[in-house]
Amino acid sequence: MSNHPLAGKPAPRDMLINVPELISAYYTRKPRMDVATERVSFGTSGHRGSSLKNSFNEAHILATSQAVCEYRAEAGITGTLFMGMDTHPLSWPAQLTALQVLAANGVNVCIAENFGYTPTPVISHAILTHNQEQKEQCDGIVITPSHNPPTDGGFKYNPPHGGPADVDVTSWIQDRANRILENGLSDVRKMDLESALEARNVRQYDFLTPYVEDLKNVVDMDVIARSGIRIGADALGGSGLAYYKAIRDRYGLNMDCLHDTLDSTFSFMHLDWDGKIRMDCSSPYAMAGLVSLKDSYDIAFGNDTDFDRHGIVTPSSGLMNPNHYLSVAIDYLCRNRPEWDSSLAIGKTLVSSSIIDRVAQGLGRKVIEVPVGFKWFVDGLIHGTICFGGEESAGASFLRKDGRVWTTDKDGMILALLAAEITACTGKDPGEYYKTLTEKYGTPVYARLDTPATVEQKEILKKVGLSL
Repeated sequence: MSNHPLAGKPAPRDMLINVPELISAYYTRKPRMDVATERVSFGTSGHRGSSLKNSFNEAHILATSQAVCEYRAEAGITGTLFMGMDTHPLSWPAQLTALQVLAANGVNVCIAENFGYTPTPVISHAILTHNQEQKEQCDGIVITPSHNPPTDGGFKYNPPHGGPADVDVTSWIQDRANRILENGLSDVRKMDLESALEARNVRQYDFLTPYVEDLKNVVDMDVIARSGIRIGADALGGSGLAYYKAIRDRYGLNMDCLHDTLDSTFSFMHLDWDGKIRMDCSSPYAMAGLVSLKDSYDIAFGNDTDFDRHGIVTPSSGLMNPNHYLSVAIDYLCRNRPEWDSSLAIGKTLVSSSIIDRVAQGLGRKVIEVPVGFKWFVDGLIHGTICFGGEESAGASFLRKDGRVWTTDKDGMILALLAAEITACTGKDPGEYYKTLTEKYGTPVYARLDTPATVEQKEILKKVGLSL
Protein backbone atom coordinates (compact mmCIF):
# COMPACT_ATOMS: atom_id res chain seq x y z
CA MET A 1 0.00 0.00 0.00
CA SER A 2 1.28 3.45 -0.88
CA ASN A 3 1.56 6.24 1.65
CA HIS A 4 -0.81 9.19 1.70
CA PRO A 5 0.71 12.30 0.06
CA LEU A 6 0.44 14.17 3.40
CA ALA A 7 1.98 11.37 5.50
CA GLY A 8 4.37 12.90 8.03
CA LYS A 9 3.01 16.41 7.45
CA PRO A 10 1.22 18.55 10.08
CA ALA A 11 -2.51 17.83 10.20
CA PRO A 12 -4.48 20.37 8.09
CA ARG A 13 -7.17 22.18 10.08
CA ASP A 14 -9.92 20.90 7.79
CA MET A 15 -9.08 17.35 8.87
CA LEU A 16 -9.71 18.00 12.57
CA ILE A 17 -12.73 16.31 14.09
CA ASN A 18 -15.93 18.06 15.17
CA VAL A 19 -15.94 17.22 18.90
CA PRO A 20 -19.55 18.38 19.57
CA GLU A 21 -20.79 16.22 16.69
CA LEU A 22 -18.90 13.22 18.04
CA ILE A 23 -20.28 13.58 21.57
CA SER A 24 -23.80 14.32 20.33
CA ALA A 25 -23.70 11.11 18.30
CA TYR A 26 -22.58 9.23 21.44
CA TYR A 27 -25.85 10.11 23.17
CA THR A 28 -28.29 10.16 20.26
CA ARG A 29 -27.34 7.31 17.93
CA LYS A 30 -28.35 3.73 18.75
CA PRO A 31 -26.67 0.49 17.66
CA ARG A 32 -28.55 -1.97 15.48
CA MET A 33 -28.08 -5.47 16.84
CA ASP A 34 -28.50 -7.09 13.43
CA VAL A 35 -25.38 -5.25 12.19
CA ALA A 36 -22.22 -7.07 13.31
CA THR A 37 -20.06 -3.95 13.43
CA GLU A 38 -22.50 -2.24 15.83
CA ARG A 39 -22.46 -4.97 18.49
CA VAL A 40 -20.09 -5.05 21.46
CA SER A 41 -16.91 -6.78 20.30
CA PHE A 42 -13.90 -7.26 22.53
CA GLY A 43 -10.46 -7.58 20.98
CA THR A 44 -7.32 -8.02 23.08
CA SER A 45 -9.15 -6.85 26.19
CA GLY A 46 -11.74 -4.28 25.22
CA HIS A 47 -14.38 -2.88 22.90
CA ARG A 48 -13.52 -0.14 20.40
CA GLY A 49 -15.54 1.87 17.94
CA SER A 50 -16.84 5.30 17.01
CA SER A 51 -20.09 7.05 17.89
CA LEU A 52 -20.33 8.18 14.26
CA LYS A 53 -20.42 4.53 13.18
CA ASN A 54 -22.89 3.39 15.88
CA SER A 55 -20.16 1.25 17.44
CA PHE A 56 -19.26 3.28 20.54
CA ASN A 57 -22.36 4.92 21.95
CA GLU A 58 -24.01 5.37 25.32
CA ALA A 59 -25.92 2.11 24.87
CA HIS A 60 -22.67 0.15 24.43
CA ILE A 61 -21.17 1.59 27.63
CA LEU A 62 -24.36 1.10 29.64
CA ALA A 63 -24.52 -2.55 28.58
CA THR A 64 -20.80 -3.24 28.95
CA SER A 65 -20.59 -1.57 32.37
CA GLN A 66 -23.54 -3.61 33.60
CA ALA A 67 -21.89 -6.76 32.22
CA VAL A 68 -18.69 -5.91 34.11
CA CYS A 69 -20.70 -5.50 37.33
CA GLU A 70 -22.31 -8.89 36.81
CA TYR A 71 -18.99 -10.53 35.95
CA ARG A 72 -17.47 -9.16 39.17
CA ALA A 73 -20.35 -10.63 41.18
CA GLU A 74 -19.98 -13.96 39.39
CA ALA A 75 -16.21 -14.02 40.01
CA GLY A 76 -16.47 -12.88 43.64
CA ILE A 77 -14.53 -9.65 43.07
CA THR A 78 -15.51 -7.26 45.87
CA GLY A 79 -12.62 -4.79 46.11
CA THR A 80 -12.27 -1.35 44.60
CA LEU A 81 -12.53 -0.88 40.84
CA PHE A 82 -9.94 1.63 39.61
CA MET A 83 -11.10 3.49 36.52
CA GLY A 84 -8.96 5.58 34.21
CA MET A 85 -9.63 7.41 30.97
CA ASP A 86 -7.54 8.94 28.22
CA THR A 87 -7.94 12.19 26.29
CA HIS A 88 -9.98 10.98 23.32
CA PRO A 89 -13.21 13.04 23.18
CA LEU A 90 -15.45 10.01 23.74
CA SER A 91 -13.61 8.95 26.90
CA TRP A 92 -15.14 11.68 29.06
CA PRO A 93 -18.83 10.86 28.37
CA ALA A 94 -18.06 7.14 28.53
CA GLN A 95 -16.60 7.52 32.01
CA LEU A 96 -19.70 9.40 33.17
CA THR A 97 -21.95 6.68 31.74
CA ALA A 98 -19.92 3.92 33.39
CA LEU A 99 -20.01 5.73 36.74
CA GLN A 100 -23.81 5.87 36.63
CA VAL A 101 -23.96 2.09 36.24
CA LEU A 102 -21.15 1.20 38.65
CA ALA A 103 -22.60 3.46 41.35
CA ALA A 104 -26.07 1.98 40.97
CA ASN A 105 -24.65 -1.55 41.26
CA GLY A 106 -22.86 -0.68 44.52
CA VAL A 107 -19.34 -1.06 43.12
CA ASN A 108 -16.67 0.91 44.97
CA VAL A 109 -15.01 3.01 42.28
CA CYS A 110 -11.94 5.25 42.26
CA ILE A 111 -11.46 7.79 39.49
CA ALA A 112 -8.68 10.34 39.11
CA GLU A 113 -8.75 13.54 41.12
CA ASN A 114 -10.59 16.41 39.41
CA PHE A 115 -11.69 14.03 36.66
CA GLY A 116 -8.12 13.84 35.43
CA TYR A 117 -6.61 11.41 32.96
CA THR A 118 -4.93 8.15 33.95
CA PRO A 119 -2.54 6.01 31.86
CA THR A 120 -3.22 2.30 31.42
CA PRO A 121 -0.05 1.19 33.29
CA VAL A 122 -0.99 3.39 36.26
CA ILE A 123 -4.27 1.48 36.61
CA SER A 124 -2.36 -1.82 36.49
CA HIS A 125 0.09 -0.49 39.10
CA ALA A 126 -2.78 0.56 41.39
CA ILE A 127 -4.52 -2.81 41.09
CA LEU A 128 -1.37 -4.81 41.88
CA THR A 129 -0.32 -2.52 44.74
CA HIS A 130 -3.68 -2.74 46.47
CA ASN A 131 -4.07 -6.47 45.90
CA GLN A 132 -0.77 -7.06 47.72
CA GLU A 133 -2.04 -5.12 50.72
CA GLN A 134 -5.63 -6.28 51.22
CA LYS A 135 -7.79 -9.38 50.98
CA GLU A 136 -10.57 -7.95 48.85
CA GLN A 137 -9.42 -8.16 45.25
CA CYS A 138 -9.39 -5.00 43.14
CA ASP A 139 -9.74 -4.68 39.37
CA GLY A 140 -9.98 -1.91 36.80
CA ILE A 141 -11.48 -0.31 33.71
CA VAL A 142 -9.53 1.84 31.26
CA ILE A 143 -11.51 3.95 28.82
CA THR A 144 -9.24 4.29 25.80
CA PRO A 145 -8.96 3.26 22.15
CA SER A 146 -5.17 3.38 22.50
CA HIS A 147 -3.38 5.16 19.64
CA ASN A 148 -6.37 5.13 17.29
CA PRO A 149 -7.83 8.28 15.65
CA PRO A 150 -9.65 10.97 17.67
CA THR A 151 -13.07 9.76 16.45
CA ASP A 152 -12.63 6.45 18.27
CA GLY A 153 -13.54 5.33 21.76
CA GLY A 154 -12.45 2.28 23.73
CA PHE A 155 -13.42 0.44 26.91
CA LYS A 156 -11.28 -2.33 28.38
CA TYR A 157 -11.35 -4.39 31.55
CA ASN A 158 -8.40 -5.48 33.70
CA PRO A 159 -9.18 -8.23 36.26
CA PRO A 160 -7.38 -8.59 39.62
CA HIS A 161 -4.12 -9.74 38.04
CA GLY A 162 -3.83 -6.18 36.70
CA GLY A 163 -3.27 -7.04 33.06
CA PRO A 164 -5.51 -7.35 30.01
CA ALA A 165 -8.42 -9.73 30.57
CA ASP A 166 -8.11 -13.13 28.90
CA VAL A 167 -10.55 -14.33 26.27
CA ASP A 168 -12.71 -16.27 28.74
CA VAL A 169 -13.40 -13.04 30.63
CA THR A 170 -13.81 -10.78 27.61
CA SER A 171 -16.11 -13.29 25.91
CA TRP A 172 -18.29 -13.45 29.03
CA ILE A 173 -18.54 -9.65 29.23
CA GLN A 174 -19.04 -9.24 25.47
CA ASP A 175 -21.80 -11.85 25.25
CA ARG A 176 -23.63 -10.55 28.30
CA ALA A 177 -23.39 -6.95 27.05
CA ASN A 178 -24.91 -7.93 23.71
CA ARG A 179 -27.77 -9.77 25.42
CA ILE A 180 -28.41 -6.63 27.49
CA LEU A 181 -28.50 -4.58 24.28
CA GLU A 182 -30.85 -7.08 22.65
CA ASN A 183 -33.18 -6.75 25.66
CA GLY A 184 -33.35 -2.99 25.19
CA LEU A 185 -31.11 -2.21 28.20
CA SER A 186 -33.87 -3.30 30.60
CA ASP A 187 -31.30 -5.14 32.75
CA VAL A 188 -29.14 -2.04 33.29
CA ARG A 189 -29.11 -0.56 36.78
CA LYS A 190 -28.40 3.15 36.47
CA MET A 191 -28.32 6.24 38.70
CA ASP A 192 -28.81 9.76 37.46
CA LEU A 193 -25.43 11.42 37.00
CA GLU A 194 -25.66 13.87 39.90
CA SER A 195 -26.52 11.08 42.35
CA ALA A 196 -23.74 8.87 40.98
CA LEU A 197 -21.13 11.59 41.42
CA GLU A 198 -22.25 12.13 45.01
CA ALA A 199 -22.55 8.42 45.84
CA ARG A 200 -20.52 7.11 48.77
CA ASN A 201 -19.06 4.32 46.69
CA VAL A 202 -17.57 6.74 44.10
CA ARG A 203 -14.51 8.69 45.13
CA GLN A 204 -11.67 10.62 43.58
CA TYR A 205 -8.20 9.17 44.05
CA ASP A 206 -4.60 10.33 43.62
CA PHE A 207 -3.21 7.86 41.08
CA LEU A 208 -0.25 10.05 40.17
CA THR A 209 1.71 10.36 43.41
CA PRO A 210 2.07 6.63 44.29
CA TYR A 211 3.10 5.75 40.74
CA VAL A 212 5.63 8.58 40.38
CA GLU A 213 7.10 7.92 43.82
CA ASP A 214 7.46 4.20 43.08
CA LEU A 215 9.30 4.73 39.77
CA LYS A 216 12.66 4.77 41.57
CA ASN A 217 12.14 1.07 42.29
CA VAL A 218 11.97 0.09 38.63
CA VAL A 219 14.18 2.67 36.85
CA ASP A 220 17.39 4.26 38.15
CA MET A 221 16.00 7.77 38.40
CA ASP A 222 18.96 9.03 40.43
CA VAL A 223 21.52 8.23 37.75
CA ILE A 224 19.38 10.01 35.15
CA ALA A 225 19.16 13.09 37.36
CA ARG A 226 22.88 13.13 38.17
CA SER A 227 23.86 12.83 34.53
CA GLY A 228 22.05 16.01 33.54
CA ILE A 229 21.27 14.61 30.09
CA ARG A 230 18.84 16.65 28.01
CA ILE A 231 15.52 14.81 27.71
CA GLY A 232 12.51 15.50 25.51
CA ALA A 233 9.30 13.88 26.76
CA ASP A 234 6.36 14.12 24.37
CA ALA A 235 3.01 13.29 25.97
CA LEU A 236 1.35 13.46 22.52
CA GLY A 237 -1.66 14.99 24.28
CA GLY A 238 -2.41 11.68 26.00
CA SER A 239 -3.50 10.45 29.40
CA GLY A 240 -0.07 11.09 30.92
CA LEU A 241 -0.41 14.85 30.44
CA ALA A 242 0.45 15.55 34.08
CA TYR A 243 2.86 12.66 34.61
CA TYR A 244 6.09 13.73 32.92
CA LYS A 245 6.00 17.13 34.59
CA ALA A 246 5.49 15.42 37.96
CA ILE A 247 8.35 13.00 37.21
CA ARG A 248 10.63 15.85 36.15
CA ASP A 249 9.89 17.84 39.30
CA ARG A 250 10.08 14.87 41.69
CA TYR A 251 13.44 13.61 40.42
CA GLY A 252 15.03 16.85 39.23
CA LEU A 253 15.42 15.84 35.60
CA ASN A 254 16.68 18.09 32.81
CA MET A 255 13.55 17.40 30.79
CA ASP A 256 11.29 19.37 28.46
CA CYS A 257 7.65 18.26 28.51
CA LEU A 258 6.00 18.57 25.10
CA HIS A 259 2.32 18.51 24.09
CA ASP A 260 1.22 18.10 27.70
CA THR A 261 -1.96 20.17 27.53
CA LEU A 262 -5.39 18.91 26.51
CA ASP A 263 -6.32 19.09 22.83
CA SER A 264 -8.87 16.40 22.00
CA THR A 265 -8.64 17.16 18.28
CA PHE A 266 -4.90 16.35 18.45
CA SER A 267 -4.29 19.22 16.07
CA PHE A 268 -0.53 19.19 16.76
CA MET A 269 -0.06 15.71 15.29
CA HIS A 270 1.56 14.85 11.99
CA LEU A 271 -0.48 12.58 9.76
CA ASP A 272 0.22 8.87 9.79
CA TRP A 273 1.13 6.81 6.73
CA ASP A 274 -2.52 6.64 5.57
CA GLY A 275 -3.28 10.34 6.08
CA LYS A 276 -5.09 9.84 9.39
CA ILE A 277 -4.43 11.48 12.73
CA ARG A 278 -3.22 8.61 14.84
CA MET A 279 -1.20 8.92 18.05
CA ASP A 280 1.05 6.00 17.16
CA CYS A 281 4.38 6.61 18.85
CA SER A 282 6.01 3.84 16.80
CA SER A 283 5.16 5.47 13.47
CA PRO A 284 7.86 7.68 11.92
CA TYR A 285 5.09 9.63 10.18
CA ALA A 286 3.01 10.35 13.28
CA MET A 287 6.18 11.09 15.25
CA ALA A 288 7.72 13.39 12.63
CA GLY A 289 7.43 16.39 14.93
CA LEU A 290 9.54 14.86 17.69
CA VAL A 291 11.94 13.28 15.20
CA SER A 292 12.67 16.78 13.84
CA LEU A 293 13.90 17.71 17.34
CA LYS A 294 16.20 14.70 17.74
CA ASP A 295 19.38 16.77 17.77
CA SER A 296 18.02 19.04 20.50
CA TYR A 297 18.13 16.25 23.08
CA ASP A 298 20.42 13.45 24.24
CA ILE A 299 17.32 11.26 24.31
CA ALA A 300 13.68 11.90 23.48
CA PHE A 301 10.55 9.78 23.64
CA GLY A 302 6.80 9.84 23.19
CA ASN A 303 3.85 7.71 24.19
CA ASP A 304 0.51 6.83 22.66
CA THR A 305 -2.70 8.17 24.15
CA ASP A 306 -3.06 5.69 27.01
CA PHE A 307 0.73 5.58 27.60
CA ASP A 308 1.09 1.82 27.26
CA ARG A 309 3.40 2.14 24.23
CA HIS A 310 6.71 3.91 23.74
CA GLY A 311 8.54 5.62 20.88
CA ILE A 312 12.26 6.23 21.37
CA VAL A 313 13.96 9.04 19.42
CA THR A 314 17.76 9.26 19.46
CA PRO A 315 20.28 11.65 17.88
CA SER A 316 22.00 8.70 16.22
CA SER A 317 19.03 6.98 14.58
CA GLY A 318 15.88 9.09 14.86
CA LEU A 319 12.82 7.04 15.79
CA MET A 320 13.97 3.56 16.66
CA ASN A 321 12.28 0.48 15.27
CA PRO A 322 10.39 -1.02 18.27
CA ASN A 323 12.14 -4.38 17.86
CA HIS A 324 15.53 -2.72 17.91
CA TYR A 325 14.76 -0.90 21.13
CA LEU A 326 13.30 -4.00 22.78
CA SER A 327 16.55 -5.85 22.11
CA VAL A 328 18.52 -2.96 23.62
CA ALA A 329 16.28 -2.82 26.69
CA ILE A 330 16.57 -6.57 27.24
CA ASP A 331 20.35 -6.63 26.90
CA TYR A 332 20.85 -3.62 29.16
CA LEU A 333 18.42 -4.73 31.86
CA CYS A 334 19.78 -8.27 32.11
CA ARG A 335 23.29 -6.85 32.54
CA ASN A 336 22.32 -4.12 35.00
CA ARG A 337 19.76 -5.67 37.34
CA PRO A 338 21.93 -7.77 39.68
CA GLU A 339 18.99 -8.84 41.84
CA TRP A 340 17.23 -10.51 38.92
CA ASP A 341 17.59 -14.28 39.06
CA SER A 342 19.56 -15.66 36.12
CA SER A 343 16.83 -18.23 35.50
CA LEU A 344 14.26 -15.58 34.58
CA ALA A 345 13.21 -15.87 30.94
CA ILE A 346 12.45 -13.21 28.33
CA GLY A 347 8.97 -13.03 26.84
CA LYS A 348 8.37 -12.00 23.23
CA THR A 349 5.52 -12.27 20.77
CA LEU A 350 5.97 -14.65 17.85
CA VAL A 351 6.02 -11.78 15.33
CA SER A 352 8.91 -9.99 17.06
CA SER A 353 12.33 -9.82 15.43
CA SER A 354 14.91 -12.59 15.75
CA ILE A 355 17.44 -10.10 17.14
CA ILE A 356 15.72 -10.62 20.51
CA ASP A 357 16.40 -14.35 20.32
CA ARG A 358 20.07 -13.71 19.53
CA VAL A 359 20.42 -11.25 22.40
CA ALA A 360 18.76 -13.68 24.79
CA GLN A 361 21.06 -16.48 23.67
CA GLY A 362 24.05 -14.24 24.25
CA LEU A 363 22.77 -13.54 27.76
CA GLY A 364 22.14 -17.22 28.45
CA ARG A 365 18.44 -16.52 28.91
CA LYS A 366 15.53 -18.64 27.76
CA VAL A 367 13.00 -17.04 25.39
CA ILE A 368 9.29 -17.69 25.86
CA GLU A 369 7.46 -16.95 22.62
CA VAL A 370 3.73 -16.25 22.78
CA PRO A 371 0.89 -15.21 20.44
CA VAL A 372 0.11 -11.52 19.93
CA GLY A 373 -1.41 -9.92 23.04
CA PHE A 374 0.19 -8.74 26.27
CA LYS A 375 -2.17 -10.93 28.29
CA TRP A 376 0.16 -13.85 27.56
CA PHE A 377 2.87 -12.27 29.73
CA VAL A 378 0.70 -11.69 32.81
CA ASP A 379 1.35 -14.97 34.65
CA GLY A 380 5.07 -14.87 33.94
CA LEU A 381 5.45 -11.35 35.32
CA ILE A 382 3.34 -12.05 38.41
CA HIS A 383 4.92 -15.38 39.27
CA GLY A 384 8.48 -14.36 38.46
CA THR A 385 9.22 -16.67 35.53
CA ILE A 386 9.95 -13.87 33.06
CA CYS A 387 11.80 -10.62 33.73
CA PHE A 388 10.65 -8.84 30.58
CA GLY A 389 7.67 -9.12 28.27
CA GLY A 390 7.59 -7.20 24.99
CA GLU A 391 5.51 -6.87 21.83
CA GLU A 392 6.79 -5.73 18.45
CA SER A 393 4.10 -3.04 18.45
CA ALA A 394 6.17 -1.03 20.97
CA GLY A 395 4.61 -2.31 24.18
CA ALA A 396 6.51 -3.87 27.08
CA SER A 397 6.97 -4.06 30.82
CA PHE A 398 9.64 -5.45 33.09
CA LEU A 399 10.24 -6.28 36.73
CA ARG A 400 11.24 -3.99 39.56
CA LYS A 401 14.91 -3.84 40.47
CA ASP A 402 14.32 -6.42 43.23
CA GLY A 403 12.64 -8.85 40.83
CA ARG A 404 9.04 -8.28 41.90
CA VAL A 405 6.23 -7.44 39.49
CA TRP A 406 5.79 -3.81 38.45
CA THR A 407 2.83 -3.88 36.06
CA THR A 408 1.10 -6.65 34.15
CA ASP A 409 0.05 -4.30 31.40
CA LYS A 410 2.33 -2.51 28.96
CA ASP A 411 4.06 0.52 30.47
CA GLY A 412 5.31 3.08 27.98
CA MET A 413 6.63 5.38 30.68
CA ILE A 414 9.14 2.96 32.20
CA LEU A 415 10.39 1.94 28.75
CA ALA A 416 10.83 5.62 27.88
CA LEU A 417 12.61 6.43 31.14
CA LEU A 418 14.77 3.33 30.73
CA ALA A 419 16.06 4.87 27.48
CA ALA A 420 17.23 7.82 29.57
CA GLU A 421 18.85 5.47 32.10
CA ILE A 422 20.67 3.63 29.31
CA THR A 423 21.94 6.91 27.87
CA ALA A 424 23.03 8.17 31.28
CA CYS A 425 24.75 4.94 32.34
CA THR A 426 26.46 3.87 29.14
CA GLY A 427 27.20 7.18 27.46
CA LYS A 428 25.50 5.77 24.33
CA ASP A 429 22.00 6.52 23.21
CA PRO A 430 19.87 3.39 22.53
CA GLY A 431 20.47 3.73 18.78
CA GLU A 432 24.23 3.54 19.31
CA TYR A 433 23.73 0.69 21.77
CA TYR A 434 21.74 -1.20 19.14
CA LYS A 435 24.57 -0.80 16.67
CA THR A 436 26.91 -2.61 19.08
CA LEU A 437 24.37 -5.45 19.25
CA THR A 438 24.25 -5.81 15.46
CA GLU A 439 28.03 -5.84 15.32
CA LYS A 440 27.92 -8.77 17.69
CA TYR A 441 24.81 -10.65 16.50
CA GLY A 442 24.27 -9.47 12.92
CA THR A 443 21.58 -7.24 11.43
CA PRO A 444 18.11 -8.78 11.17
CA VAL A 445 15.63 -8.02 8.41
CA TYR A 446 12.12 -7.19 9.61
CA ALA A 447 9.04 -5.57 8.09
CA ARG A 448 5.54 -4.94 9.40
CA LEU A 449 2.42 -4.27 7.33
CA ASP A 450 -0.70 -2.83 9.00
CA THR A 451 -3.98 -3.63 7.30
CA PRO A 452 -7.60 -3.46 8.47
CA ALA A 453 -9.50 -6.65 9.26
CA THR A 454 -13.23 -7.33 9.02
CA VAL A 455 -15.28 -8.56 11.98
CA GLU A 456 -15.32 -12.04 10.45
CA GLN A 457 -11.54 -12.08 9.98
CA LYS A 458 -11.01 -10.93 13.58
CA GLU A 459 -13.20 -13.76 14.87
CA ILE A 460 -11.18 -16.31 12.90
CA LEU A 461 -7.89 -14.93 14.22
CA LYS A 462 -9.20 -14.92 17.81
CA LYS A 463 -9.93 -18.63 17.51
CA VAL A 464 -6.31 -19.35 16.59
CA GLY A 465 -4.98 -17.25 19.46
CA LEU A 466 -4.07 -14.06 17.60
CA SER A 467 -6.28 -11.56 19.41
CA LEU A 468 -6.63 -8.17 17.76
